[in-house]
Amino acid sequence: MNITKRYATLDIFRLIAAFLIIAIHTSPFLSINETADFIIVHIIARVAVPFFFMVTGYFLYLSMEKGNKLRRTLNKLIGIYIIGIFLYLPLNLYGSYFSQENLPFQITKDLIFDGTFYHLWYLPATIIGILLVQFLLRRFRMIHVFIITIVLYVIGLGGDSYYGIVTQISTVHKSYDFLFKIMDYTRSGLFFAPVYLFLGSWIAYSKHKIKTEFAVIGLIISNVLLMAEGLLLHNFNVQRHDSMYIMLLPSMYFLFLILLQCNGNNIKELRTLSMVIYIIHPWMIVIVRLIAKILHLQNLLIYNNLLHFLSVSILSLLAGLIVIYFFTRLKQKGPGSNSRAWVEVDLNALVHNAFALKECLPKKCELMAVVKAGAYGHGDVETAKALNKAGFHAFAVATLTEGIRLRKNGVKGEILILGYTNPSDVNYLTKYKLTQTVLNYDYGKSLNESSKQVKVHIKIDTGMHRLGEDYDGYDNLEHIYELNNLKIEGMFTHLCTSDSLKDTDITFSKLQIERFYETIRYLQAKGYDTGKLHIQSSYGILNYPELECDYVRAGIALYGVLSDRNNTRLSVDLKPVLSLKARVSIIKNIKANESVSYGRLFTAKQNMKVATVTIGYADGVPRNLFEADTYVLLHSQKAPVIGRICMDQFVIDVTDIDDVRPGDIVTIIGNDGEEQIYCEDFATECGTISNEILSRLGSRLGYIFKH
Repeated sequence: MNITKRYATLDIFRLIAAFLIIAIHTSPFLSINETADFIIVHIIARVAVPFFFMVTGYFLYLSMEKGNKLRRTLNKLIGIYIIGIFLYLPLNLYGSYFSQENLPFQITKDLIFDGTFYHLWYLPATIIGILLVQFLLRRFRMIHVFIITIVLYVIGLGGDSYYGIVTQISTVHKSYDFLFKIMDYTRSGLFFAPVYLFLGSWIAYSKHKIKTEFAVIGLIISNVLLMAEGLLLHNFNVQRHDSMYIMLLPSMYFLFLILLQCNGNNIKELRTLSMVIYIIHPWMIVIVRLIAKILHLQNLLIYNNLLHFLSVSILSLLAGLIVIYFFTRLKQKGPGSNSRAWVEVDLNALVHNAFALKECLPKKCELMAVVKAGAYGHGDVETAKALNKAGFHAFAVATLTEGIRLRKNGVKGEILILGYTNPSDVNYLTKYKLTQTVLNYDYGKSLNESSKQVKVHIKIDTGMHRLGEDYDGYDNLEHIYELNNLKIEGMFTHLCTSDSLKDTDITFSKLQIERFYETIRYLQAKGYDTGKLHIQSSYGILNYPELECDYVRAGIALYGVLSDRNNTRLSVDLKPVLSLKARVSIIKNIKANESVSYGRLFTAKQNMKVATVTIGYADGVPRNLFEADTYVLLHSQKAPVIGRICMDQFVIDVTDIDDVRPGDIVTIIGNDGEEQIYCEDFATECGTISNEILSRLGSRLGYIFKH
């Protein structure tokens, strides 16, 4: 299952729309057939700008749903607009723009509505449209916003394609005359953009879908009517402009739904490329005309409209690719994620594991993803957001800081802090809508001293004796319910031997389970709402899946790893999510009886070829790895680790591996070809468990997230 909605088709159509805009400004078929040119350029190509508005509205809603602020989108648009203004300043100077009468008013009008160059109107229109739609959405219901934007669109139609009809009425004519003193066209942020921005946002909000065949039929009918509408209006010569049509609305609706139903990986570069082409193509028109004039090729490159369109399109595409290349180079402020040593995280495998675990649970039981300790070294923000997108909305962390980081990065749903939070930091719990664990009655009293209402789950100690109010401490538990500032939403315990299938450990786990339910039954009999209940962590799911709870706290198993190779009652198809990799820095030849690394713990018995690997114990590789007689993978072959692990590097034996070069990739955990090193085996060799190996991975490591 894909962890995110894929938008490749939208990205591809952005590029198509950019070339349609070039067609509008170059009329490619005018020298062949005027009617064909009108249909293609002034009717069909008019889908380009509404599409840009809709895709902006769609992604703006998704962005705000993730917690991103509106200001970020507006700042980006304003930045692009400023670049566009300065980019076309030379052409404005050449065209005597600053010599016109009433210049301050004209500049103000152009900046707000018409753009300082003929194609730049789209940017202020998008900015104004976004502000208007967001203003309306905060104050009215969706249906009312739709009606308002439709009314604005109808007013815009009267000043565009239907101008010659509506201005037959004198008062309407005067109204539009006044309007056109403020703006040159009604294809603006007030009349044109809002309805399409709203449609995009509404489709994202409602997740609206219809069967593909219905959408295709709707699109065909809408386009036929659109062409009929455009040709009729053109034939009767009533159009003041031809940007806005009635049938554009259903046509864009069906087109957008069809594009959304086509899958494919996102192509972020196409988004940037389409915008660059849109911004830069008028300069390419000027350059083509200049080249044609210098080479005396006007008949070929200018008066042949099709060749003119193609030459402008090719130059715009090349210019766009060049801009993206240099922008990408400038954006790379530091070394890449995989320059030295790094972690690769397969987010598709993560989501697969989440659903695989969920299938093991009773129907009403939800999966609470434990993303503490950087999601066990996998990257807490990225993993939580991936799970959010896949439909999981409950998370557990260990600390307040971890919870705040998730919220600041747009993670939605419940976030339960399993560990201690200083009661003086209660304000942060409420500010970021976090749920705190009540460790015992005294801790609950400390939390209650704040005037803020704090959401909490009560931890019950059923025998682990680490955190929690005693399972038989009924008086204290009832007193916790009397704390007015605590909003109790759940109760849980932790099984300390659920990973073991030894008879004695099974007996103790069952004792803990019974103690927990005994406490719950007592409180419920007293009339207390015990809220959401949860007992199982990863091994609790695998060894006690039959428990009827509201949550399970999936930790290490969520990442396709178990603490060790112990058997479990339930076998689940889990995929390892994380790989740990580094590079070869140098290769050396050493002679027999020469030693390697600190302490001279390894001495060569014969001549050897060794390689230094760019990762060490400061990155999380245990210092005793050498003592465990382990290996890594290089060129899909096993390379033994020799000598003591250093802070930043270690040495491997590559005598039997051909063509080893600096920069070659070494796999410490993960697969290389047919060979694989499992985290459980790696941890066992180091005398620990997978949880420790993964959670100790160092902050110096780069991270690559695969979707």
